Amino acid sequence: MATSPDILLTPAAARRVATIAGKQNKPAILRLSVDGGGCSGFQYKFGFADAPDGDDVIAETDGVRLVVDSVSIDLVRGCQVDYVESLGGAAFRVDNPNAASGCGCGSSFAI
Repeated sequence: MATSPDILLTPAAARRVATIAGKQNKPAILRLSVDGGGCSGFQYKFGFADAPDGDDVIAETDGVRLVVDSVSIDLVRGCQVDYVESLGGAAFRVDNPNAASGCGCGSSFAI
């Protein structure tokens, strides 16, 4: 486990994670992983973690941690996880400089 500048959790996303974790009585740890599939080849998957795993890369903002497993980090290195509210709804969004293309839903990408 190492704290890493390879990924970034924005203050807006950190506030949202802290709010949700507080309501669910869970630690403020958001897990980002990448699975095969989705409309563009890979898809982002978010969930809450009870603790980081031994091989996780960790980013911390305002006491909230974003954890990414050692396999997924290669696909999201340099990304920023934000929380965005718009007319279409509110969601965590990944700004991924590695993605060659994405899709309209914003939850999948291609390298």
